[in-house]
This record gives sequence, C-alpha cells and structure tokens, in this order.
Amino acid sequence: MSTYVIGDLHGQYQSLKQCLARCNFDYNQDTLIQLGDVVDGGDEVFDCVEELLNIKNLVTLKGNHDDWFLDFIKTGFHPAAWAYGGVSTINSYATKAGKVPVTRKTRQGYKTSFNPEDIPIAHRQFFESQRLNHIDKNNNCFVHAGFNPFQPFHEQPATIFYWDRILWQSAMNWQTKANQNSEIEPLGIVTKFNSIFIGHTNTMLWGIDKPLKAANIYNIDTGASKGGKLTI
Repeated sequence: MSTYVIGDLHGQYQSLKQCLARCNFDYNQDTLIQLGDVVDGGDEVFDCVEELLNIKNLVTLKGNHDDWFLDFIKTGFHPAAWAYGGVSTINSYATKAGKVPVTRKTRQGYKTSFNPEDIPIAHRQFFESQRLNHIDKNNNCFVHAGFNPFQPFHEQPATIFYWDRILWQSAMNWQTKANQNSEIEPLGIVTKFNSIFIGHTNTMLWGIDKPLKAANIYNIDTGASKGGKLTI
C-alpha cells in the first residue's frame, strides 16, 4: 500500500491515466491525494471524475475552479461565467448528456441550456464532498492553494485554502534569501507541519514543468493545462 499525491488535473484525462499507469497505481490498495482543480482547461473533465471515482482510497481536495463548478451545481449559475477554461468543462458534461450548451447572460449571471440535473449524481456528490485540506498521520499537510502562515491553520476562512498565494510567495521569498545565507532563520509558520504539498500556482510561471520546493513546501502544479505536465 502506497500513498501518492497528484496535482491540478484541469480536465487532462490522458495525463491522469498515464501518471497512474507509470507508478503502477493499485486502485484497490493505494491511496491517491488529489490537490483539486479537476475542472476547467482540458475537455475531458467528465472522464477525469469517472476515473477518480474508481479509486477506493481517494482524498480529493477543493480547488477554486472546483468551487465555481460546485456553485453551478447548486444554483445553475457559474460565478466566473465559464471563463478561465470553464467552457471546456461545460462542453465535456454537455457532450455526455447529448446537449449543446448555449450560454446567455441574465441579471443573475450566466445561464446555459445544460442544467445541474444533467450532471450524474455521483459526480455532483464528488464535488460536494471535496475537502478543504488533508493532514496525514505523519503531520504532512495537503491543500489546493495554501494558507496564511502567520495565522493558526484551523482558524482560517474556507476560501483561503483554495485561493491563497501568501504561503507560496512567502516560501519563495524565504528560499531566495536562504540560498544566499544558510544561517537564515527557518520560515515562520504558526502551525507546524512536516511537509506541505500545494497546487494552484503553476510552476510554468517560472518556466519549469517540474515540482518546485521552497522551505518545506512542495508545489506540484506543473501546468498540465498550460503546456506543462501533470505530476504525481
């Protein structure tokens, strides 16, 4: 039994399949921690969710894009008007439902001919069940975006776990200084963790399609939908 963590999927089903195959992932025995943003980007979101549902020991975290999609599931409206890759998500589900999504603007937001009821119940439950974070028995922390390192972890608002970039920015600034001075004080994080694994801020922003490490934080969003790779 092994535990794996995988970064932001963004509808990249073929990459997901390849990652699981290359590490000989056991769907019944191994554990997969998925860091969120399953939706928006590639056009195979439906297939990504189907694949994840086949994994017995799955820990799925909520990403900011997933939260937008959950809003649509609950209300019929998408807060970002299907921008930022959202059109690919709705097209993925509409195709499976045999519908063509026609987006129109209303006073409350954007409405399509595709309805939340057209999304399979198991998929709706998948997005409703995503966690804000996960802490394992070895005190490793897994979160989509990050958190405010200067405040107690469990006292922070829910949205910070899938939107925050303070943690990663602080870690990168600290790492730059540490590379110049090995005697620098450790990065100050109020709530201590062994290692922290995040996604959300893709490493392609630094021209790198491999994970980055700063302090004890591993960023494994390697830009699967931005011309980079999917990392497991």
